[in-house]
Amino acid sequence: MFKSRIIWLVCYYFSSIFLLTACSAPTPLAHRLDVPSRLLVLLPTDALLLGEQHDNADHQRIQREVVETLAARGQLAALVIEMAVRGTTTAPLARQASEADVKIALQWDDKAWPWLAYAPAVMAAVQGGIPVVGANLPRTALREAMANAALDTRLDAAALQRQNQAIREGHCDLLPASQIAPMTRVQIARDVAMAEHVRRAVADAAGKKVLLIAGSGHVDKTLGVARHLGATVKSTSVLLAASDSPVDADTAAGFHAVWPTLPAPKKDYCAELRKSMSSRAQASISTLSSGDTRALTATSVDVG
Repeated sequence: MFKSRIIWLVCYYFSSIFLLTACSAPTPLAHRLDVPSRLLVLLPTDALLLGEQHDNADHQRIQREVVETLAARGQLAALVIEMAVRGTTTAPLARQASEADVKIALQWDDKAWPWLAYAPAVMAAVQGGIPVVGANLPRTALREAMANAALDTRLDAAALQRQNQAIREGHCDLLPASQIAPMTRVQIARDVAMAEHVRRAVADAAGKKVLLIAGSGHVDKTLGVARHLGATVKSTSVLLAASDSPVDADTAAGFHAVWPTLPAPKKDYCAELRKSMSSRAQASISTLSSGDTRALTATSVDVG
């Protein structure tokens, strides 16, 4: 069910470390989900965590509609996103800000996160006077996260094992065993960072709601952001699930609601990942042969 979601997330990991550009959004699809009615069932909540499959255009369409619906009701305090790094925000911008100004404010990385896919939701927030807050780790923090064994203690033993397994399967069993724990720490560190920004936004929300848009792995209430929000923040996790990928009971247990969507175009994600890893390995060998070990260190940190 989640192979495509996990592999897209892996592509983002590798784009963060290896600057890959293989992941992209498909052409938007027409589909109607009764978002206003579904939102009514989920409220009240302090934070709505909306989990997407990163390459599914219908998920991004639904995100925009959620933003517009909550903003029109005067219920949205902030939009927190995985797609921009922590420390960035559109808060100083006017509602009439251009897309170019918004991208600058969020330090948008179009290679990792195609702007055309996320612009509708982001710009709907800006035009509604809602601050958009970046919450992801910057690339410069990834190496430190990988080496930070204290992150292992942020989940209990059973949850940590599940997270390790998700990383292993997400890499199509191509990742060396020695790199499972470091990559899991990156996932946990991102969850912690996003939780911190959601928590801050909730504290300033004055009774309104905070919306987080992130990959569905981050939104899983048993493993992700919700685990790090603390007891004072009430959160609701929603999984956007493509209709051609049935959600099993174990997966559904990680969310308060599952919203059906149109599927993304079929891809062989493991083949793409295998090709990307092979290409990067060859590039690293060439770099080593040229004597530029600084570049080799920077690009091979997660494959050992």
